[in-house]
Parts: sequence; structure tokens; C-alpha cells
Amino acid sequence: MERYDAVVIGSGLGGLAAARALAQFGHARVLVLEQHYTLGGMTHEFSRDGRFEFPTGMHYLGAGSEPFLAFLTDGRAQFAPLPEEFEVLHLAGGEQGLGRDFEFSIPASGERFRARLKERFPHEAGNVDRFFASVARARTGLAARNVLSSFPAAIRRIGFPLVERLYPATYRTVRDELARHFRDPVIRAVLAARWELYGTPPDRSAFGYHASVPMTYYLDGGTHPVGGPKQISGLIVESLERRGVLLRARQQVTRIVTERGRATGVEVEDRTTGDRYEVRAPTVVSAIGVRNTYALLGLEVPALPAEMSTLMLFAGLTKSPATFGLRGENHWFVGEDSLYVSFASLNDPAARFHTVEVLQLVDTAQVDAWRGSTADTRPAAYQAFKDDTVRRLIGRLDARWPGFADNVAFTELATPLSFETYQRSPRGAFYGLSATPERLRSGVAGCRTPVKGVVVAGQDAWNAGVVAAAAGGFMAANAVLKPRQVGALWRAVRTPETVPPWRGYLRVSRVEALTPTVRRLRLAPLDGGTLPFEFTAGQYVTVGLPVAVEPIERSYSISSRPGERRFLEITVKHEPRGLGSTFLHDEVDVGLALAVSGPHGEFTYAPTPGALLLIAGGVGITPLLSMLAAAADGGHPGPIVLLASFRSEEEVLFRAEIDALRLPGLRVFRYGAGHGRIDRDAVAPHVAGVSRVHVCGPPSMMQDVLDLLTTLGVPREAIRTEAFVSGRSTLTRRERAHAIALAAHGEQFTITADDGAFPCRPGQTILDAANAAHIPFPQSCGEGACGTCRVRVLSGSYETDTRGLFTTAELDAGWRLACQTLPTENLRIGAP
Repeated sequence: MERYDAVVIGSGLGGLAAARALAQFGHARVLVLEQHYTLGGMTHEFSRDGRFEFPTGMHYLGAGSEPFLAFLTDGRAQFAPLPEEFEVLHLAGGEQGLGRDFEFSIPASGERFRARLKERFPHEAGNVDRFFASVARARTGLAARNVLSSFPAAIRRIGFPLVERLYPATYRTVRDELARHFRDPVIRAVLAARWELYGTPPDRSAFGYHASVPMTYYLDGGTHPVGGPKQISGLIVESLERRGVLLRARQQVTRIVTERGRATGVEVEDRTTGDRYEVRAPTVVSAIGVRNTYALLGLEVPALPAEMSTLMLFAGLTKSPATFGLRGENHWFVGEDSLYVSFASLNDPAARFHTVEVLQLVDTAQVDAWRGSTADTRPAAYQAFKDDTVRRLIGRLDARWPGFADNVAFTELATPLSFETYQRSPRGAFYGLSATPERLRSGVAGCRTPVKGVVVAGQDAWNAGVVAAAAGGFMAANAVLKPRQVGALWRAVRTPETVPPWRGYLRVSRVEALTPTVRRLRLAPLDGGTLPFEFTAGQYVTVGLPVAVEPIERSYSISSRPGERRFLEITVKHEPRGLGSTFLHDEVDVGLALAVSGPHGEFTYAPTPGALLLIAGGVGITPLLSMLAAAADGGHPGPIVLLASFRSEEEVLFRAEIDALRLPGLRVFRYGAGHGRIDRDAVAPHVAGVSRVHVCGPPSMMQDVLDLLTTLGVPREAIRTEAFVSGRSTLTRRERAHAIALAAHGEQFTITADDGAFPCRPGQTILDAANAAHIPFPQSCGEGACGTCRVRVLSGSYETDTRGLFTTAELDAGWRLACQTLPTENLRIGAP
């Protein structure tokens, strides 16, 4: 039986936020259990047709959401702003008794929004400021009520009625509060719009929720996460794993176990194997909603108004929505058949294909006729309902933007049954508990439960939306942590730190063909400012390439000078069967944002008093060009020799750039293309008095040169090496790993070092196994390019690729790369 300090049920942002707080500030051992096949809750995205990527819940964020997310992602999340006119309301006059249709654009500024309301409704100008003052009070009341919900029951019993007396507007319906301030039905309709952001219509929703979401959270505009919502959850998961949190997908919690009114753990079913097991923990954080939490406890939820669900249309497009005059703003069609339309792909500089998402909130009873069936057994009538709905929604878009329907290449519709199946929400509810006055007055809406040790995180603990769900996670942590730990948590949230190395997106700002097979790409900050990190000559970046549904990563040396702060450049040779290089050569254009992390690597230039010898094979000259530029900028005083080999004259790289450098001590010798090769005769004249040697090129060339340098008496510690990593070599390692895993039949290996042992799953590299066991291990690229993870294998069998980074003598002594070495039995290694 496993034991943890805390178990978190659900991996939405509420659960992940609670896990982070408990692990970091409560120093707890935390296990996160997720019933779905992927982590991240409603930040999950799915792909269709091999190109279209769709968000399931996070379509855009308020401009004020960044502090919470910066903390959770360790400062690594990036956001692209929506257009200045970021919301457009289309009000159907006849349906709402307005007498005429009305259109209103909302600017990304609270001050300009108020000014526009006064301009469009001059007869109500005096009431606008009074209304926004009421917004501020109602928002404060909701926050006070929600914070109180994390306190013990005695305080809640006193505090809840007091909050309602102090902030009555929080508890009024939206319709009633608007009627108190305005007589004109059009301005009321404008201000009541966008209630779909929290899911309860104006005649039933509490004004506190409306004040907090459309009137405050989105008051100063919207943003979209660069790379899509999955980037947010992916970064958070990485952050949790660095802090020792264990996360498991496909794990269905079937019961919260209690003894004498206190949590003792959870019962779990592994949805992959069908195995059942129990996890003991004194704290259970449930991020799956109040109704689901009470069901796991075997308790009834007091009567509350029913929640709404949604019909959500996902459509892939053949061309950009910009061809219809759209710029990425959201469109709200307000009436009896209200729609929210999002063009997220226009707001994500990393998006390669265009999509549109249409959301329509509906009563969950709309699909009652098919409730109880499964995805595989839905009757034909259900599919007919979906087909009719798709035609109706596409028709609405085509009526607004003529010709739009002809631009639709793919459609898929989610219904309340979809959310009930995948989100496991009761009756497919999209936002959790309805945002009503009854919810505010209920004791179940919040993070506390009747069972000690069980707390609720997520939307039901705070408000609707993914960022509000994170706030609900922090509220759950508030209820568990000690006061001083709570203080430390909120100080950290207010002042988030960025964890190196930098990771984010850079935009391709220039593409240049250097030879028939080599391209140089310039990568610049999204906002056109300075690079978010500094690098040393010789370092590299890792680039995420969206070649398919799942991106691949490749490492590329930086070829530009370190003193250039506006951009960096990488140089890529096209490998005929290389996924990464083919994508960068054939599909990347100026303007696309690429995921980048760095800088990485120890293959770096440092000024030395003696001679510097640089040896390159082909595109291996890339980092050496950066070194030469750094040497020129720093006024390198000593001699520098560059030996560079190329297959043909047309493949010679950087001739003009090197000739332009002001390096009086530089001598350049080029080989290949009829000019011999880099052999002993080429190297021997330049080793006397050399203080450092940098070698970069293909593995076979590297090992030959390393052996030459060793026989010529160059100390090994004076030699720096860096290897190429091709897509094919990475794929080959994965294929070998798969074969080893199959041959092992579930057996587990043990890797023994001088200071202990750790397990290794068949198919894991030594480095992967060490990281999984939290064994400190020198590492950098993880691809076998840098040589940082050197390890000496003393006994046992394995498969490996040495990448040409070792001399023959080192190989004979057992030196290998931990990131490339796949054990096939128990191993003994030297201390890393």
C-alpha cells in the first residue's frame, strides 16, 4: 500500500495549483491522480486530420491572469495579446426587445470601455461610473466570501452573513443590479453580455460573478497562451515533477476512504490494467467539483440550481479567417440563440493551421434522450442531432461572413455527453456549480467539506474559468497549510521567479539559404525587443518542431555573435530523411513562432593566453563561427587556427563572415573538395603551445580527430567536443529502447553506483532512470550532443551510441554517454 502526505484527485489547474502549494510550501509528498489519458484538465488540446489543434476549455485569458500562471509555470509561459478591440457584441434587437440590432466593440482598456459606454449612451453617462463602483464592491464581496470558505466552519457561519450584509450587490442577480443603474435596455444588454464566461444567465446569476469575470478579469483585454493551452499545463507539470510531485494519468478514484470523520486515503482503479489499489494519505484534495467530491464521500449535495452545459463546435479551416476581415477578436452573438465565436489560431503566433471554435451554452436536458448510451452505442438519432447542429452553427457563421462555409475543411461537435464522458462532470456541466446567489449562500460551495482532511480545489472553490480554478487550488492549500506557509505561498505568487534555462517562443524573422543544403534561420523575440537570455559562444538551443501531432525537439548550435541582443541565428543542414531539418527547410516561413529552450552546453569559448585550435567538419563550423565572432569582439590576443572540412566547394560555409572578422591572429585552412582531409599532417603543425581545442562534426570524424590529438600529446582536458544529433539517430535509439522493453518481459534492472542503487525500467537510458529516481546527474542536452552526462560503465551489458565524443582509450575504459546508454541487464557504474 502506497503512502503520501497528500493525494490530489484531478489534474486541472485547480489540482495542479494545490499540488504545487502543498509540495513547495508544505514540504509534502504529493500524488496527483487523473482519470483521463492526459494531464491538464481543460487546458487539454486535441488534434484532428493531422494538422488542426483545438482547445477544449481555455480559449482566451484575461490580461490580468499572468501573475498566477507565471508562478505556476516558473515564469516560462508566454502570452500574445488579442487585438485592441478584442470583443465584438452582436445584439439581436428583435429577440431582446431592443427595437433594433446593435453592435458594440469592447476595447482592451477599462478606461476606454467606460468612455465608449458614455459616448454611445450619453443619456446614461452619469450612471456608468456609479455602476463600475458597484462592480468593485461586488467583486470585493465575492473575494471575501470565497476566502472565508477556506476557514473553519465556526468562522464561516459568522462570516458568510456578514459579507452579504456588507456587500449586498454581490448577491443580487445581474439583471436586478443592472436595473438599479440603467433605464436604457440596450446598455443593459451590452453590460449583461458575455455571461457565458461563467455559465449562468443574467436573470439567475449572482452579480458578484459577473463583476469578477467579464467586468474585471477581462476589463483590460485578453491574451492567448503562445503555443496553446497545453503549453500552460505542460510547463506546470514539469514544475511539479522538479519538486518531486508524482502524477499519474488513467487513474480513476472510486472512493475517498474515511475513518471516524477523517480522510485516510483513496481507492483507485487503474483504467489501463483494471487493477485496483489503495493509497493512504491524511489529506485529500479533490479538484473534480463539489458534486463529484460528495459522491466519492457517499454524501448528498444540498439542493442547488442545475448547471448548464455546452455545445462546442470545432472547425478546421482551409485559409486564414483574416481573409474575412477578422483579426483575432472574439464575437458574441447575443439573443435567444446566443453564440461565442473564437479565432484562437489568429492569436497564437505558433499556430500553423487555422481553426474556429463556437460555443453555445445549453440545458443539459437537451441530450437526455441519449443519456446512458456510450460513445460506441449512440443511436443514429444522436448523430443526426449533431449533424443538424453543425449545419446550423456553420450557417450562422456564413450568414455573418459570406463564404465562410466554403472555407471549412473539418468539423467536430462536442455535446454535454462529450463533457460527461471525458471531463466526468455531472450531466456534462461545463463550469461546475451554477454562479447563483444560492451558491453563494450555500455551505458546500468552497474548499471545505464536512470531512476533515478533504478539501475541494478548482472552479467550485472560487469562480469559473481555468485561472479561477487555479485560485481555487490555492484556496484548498490555504485550508491545509499552516499560517506561515500560507504567507510564504502568497508572497511567492506575487513575485514569481523564472527558473533557468529559459524556455519559450521566438519568432522566425529571417530565412537565408547559405548552400543548396544549408539554411540559416534568425530567431527574434515575439515583441521585437531584446533576447530573453544571454549566451556564451559555442552554446546551443533546443527547438521544438511541430512536424506532426506531437512535436519533436532538435538541438542547434548558435552561430551568431554573443554580443547581438536582438536575435540569435542557427544554421541547419538538410538531411534527406531528417524530420527536423526537412521541416526547417521545407515548411518554416518568416513569422512562425518556434518553441525554444536554452542556452545549453559547455562547449564554450573562453579567452585563453595560448593558442586556440578550432576543428570543424561541415556544418559543425556553426558554433565555431560564434566563437570567432566572440574572439574578435573581445580582442583575442593569441593565435587562432581554424581547420574546416567540407564535402564540396559549394558546401563551404561562412567564408565571407570569417573573412570580415577583425582577427589578425586567425589562420584558416579548408579541406575536402579536392583539398585533402583533416588528418595527422593537417593537425600536427598546430598543436604546439595550444591551450584549448574545440572539435565539432560528424561522429566518425570526431573520434578520428580525438585520437589524433591524443597521440600528438594534447591533454584531454584541453579538448572540447560537440557532436551532431540527427533525427534518424534519435529514432534509432527509441527503436532500440522499444526492442529492449519487449525482450525484458516486464523485468526491472538495477543500476548500482558507488553511493547506492536505483531501478531502471527496460527501455530507459541510464540518465532517464537516474532522473526518475531523483539521482543527481550531470546533464544538459539529453541528446548526446554535448557530452556532459559522461559515465563510466564498470560491468553489465547495454546498447549505446558514443557519438564520437570519446577517444579509443576512453571507450576501452568504459566511458559512455548516460543519455544514450540503454541497459539490457543490471549495470554497475562509477559515481556520476
